[in-house]
Amino acid sequence: MRAYDIVIIGAGGAGLRTAIECARDPNIKVAVVSKVYPTRSHTGAAQGGVNAALGNVIKDDSPEMHAYDTIKGSDFLADQDAVLFMCENAPDVIYELDRWGVPFSRLPDGRIAQRPFGGASFPRTVFSADRTGHVILHTLFEQALSKENIDFYNEFFFIELLHNGHRVKGVSVYDIKNGEVLTLRAKAVVIATGGFARIYWQRSTNAVGNTGDGVAVALRNGIPLKDIEFIQFHPTGLAKTGILLSEACRGEGGYLLNKLGERFMKRYAPEKMELAPRDLVSRAIEYEIREGRGVGEGTSAYVYLDLRHLGEEKIRERLPQVRQLAIDFEGVDPITDLVPIRPTAHYCMGGIHIENHITSSTPLEGLYAVGEAACVSVHGANRLGGNSLVELLVFGKFCGIAAREYAKYVDHLPLTEGEEKLGQEYVQKLMKREGNEKLANIRKRMGEITWEKMGIFRDEKSLISAYEELSELLQRWEKIPVVDKSKVFNTNLIELMELRNMLEIARAVAYAALHRRESRGGHYREDYPERDDENFLKHTLIKQEGDKLIIDYIPVRILKYQPAERKY
Repeated sequence: MRAYDIVIIGAGGAGLRTAIECARDPNIKVAVVSKVYPTRSHTGAAQGGVNAALGNVIKDDSPEMHAYDTIKGSDFLADQDAVLFMCENAPDVIYELDRWGVPFSRLPDGRIAQRPFGGASFPRTVFSADRTGHVILHTLFEQALSKENIDFYNEFFFIELLHNGHRVKGVSVYDIKNGEVLTLRAKAVVIATGGFARIYWQRSTNAVGNTGDGVAVALRNGIPLKDIEFIQFHPTGLAKTGILLSEACRGEGGYLLNKLGERFMKRYAPEKMELAPRDLVSRAIEYEIREGRGVGEGTSAYVYLDLRHLGEEKIRERLPQVRQLAIDFEGVDPITDLVPIRPTAHYCMGGIHIENHITSSTPLEGLYAVGEAACVSVHGANRLGGNSLVELLVFGKFCGIAAREYAKYVDHLPLTEGEEKLGQEYVQKLMKREGNEKLANIRKRMGEITWEKMGIFRDEKSLISAYEELSELLQRWEKIPVVDKSKVFNTNLIELMELRNMLEIARAVAYAALHRRESRGGHYREDYPERDDENFLKHTLIKQEGDKLIIDYIPVRILKYQPAERKY
């Protein structure tokens, strides 16, 4: 058993930015726990850019305009004080990254370049070609490595949160390399484990490790999740695989075409066209396919992304990774060919309920959450492209400050003998389990349920069916044996624990979506197609007590921007 002032679960952009800030005080001892090597975290998959009102392209841009675009894009479900805080601090965190060495793309005069993105009034998305997340992640990791008071636990799986019901005590983690369970005592714990869009196993931009581990642990420990019914489907996933093609494709001027060669977005967002928010564009693509204007039929149908008019030079300079992905996974070259695309599960607007946006604190004292694992809420019902990276940078920084200051003035709580053995007993129980269910079969069925019954289009019947069947799959999960009995890199055991996390979260998503009887942002109910501010201008809170889910609501914090019809 080891003791730290602060334990951070997750070493993506959110976890690393938090760790850097925590470690500014050399007397604060920090542990960063990650189930993958940090540079393989999913922040590295972010392609298009990060939003900040620098005004480098159009001087009239401002943090207030960034905030308004974000609030409108959220379908007015975002907490406006949190949005304003994020947008006001966005320029500073960009310039901080610039000083740390992030190789941002530049304007001819040397200033940081900015490109247009969906739902934005101005070109405010800072970028590094189409590898923005990759370069930010590596730069943050370099900064964290330079801190002598940060210890990394790479390839450790988060099993359990230890607490007394009022305050955190530490965590139990599983060492994937040798099969041992380790207990880390902590004054403060930060969950930064990313999103859970892998519940959509059939089509997702997410890495296979994005299984919502921290979110699921929070749910099991009675910590509320907020707004998890809101899942973002990215419009431009490659048709065969769902792999992401960045919004930068449309930001740089790409078109969406149906099989008739029409730029069909003029029917759905005549002003913004392809640069409408992601929820609108994704539904537009699916409508085109439903109406028979897509290419092919059924699950294999798609529309086209056309980049050819951008020219070879611009594609090679601004979209090199997009081009390579299209060549590798679709066998087409965007310089000369149309690219088949269809919406794919991408991002989770909801997550662990944050009570104070400045500190990123949760209802449990000493527990913080940041990044996609958290719901601040700055994205509301729909996130604008470019706002995920700025969220983790801004709130990671201020979460780190809050956790650091908290840890200075409290002592470790003692652990009971039962708490010390909790993680070890859980792993031993799984290893001894017997049964005849197949892990792959249940995971596959989960993906079919989430995509078909709680995807881009939803209704009462499909959501009830999804909730009931996911509850049944959770029971069947109890009968999946661990076939591999080895201790070294037992991926069979890891996948079993991940599947439990995904099933529990997926069931909660279905339950929250069932009770939100309106359409807003990424949550579209065909039986309730209109937004209902009278009854549902509020945040959903989901708690788990035993096997039972309990739903509650809290108000949206509205300051200066009153809800209005959302037009583009």
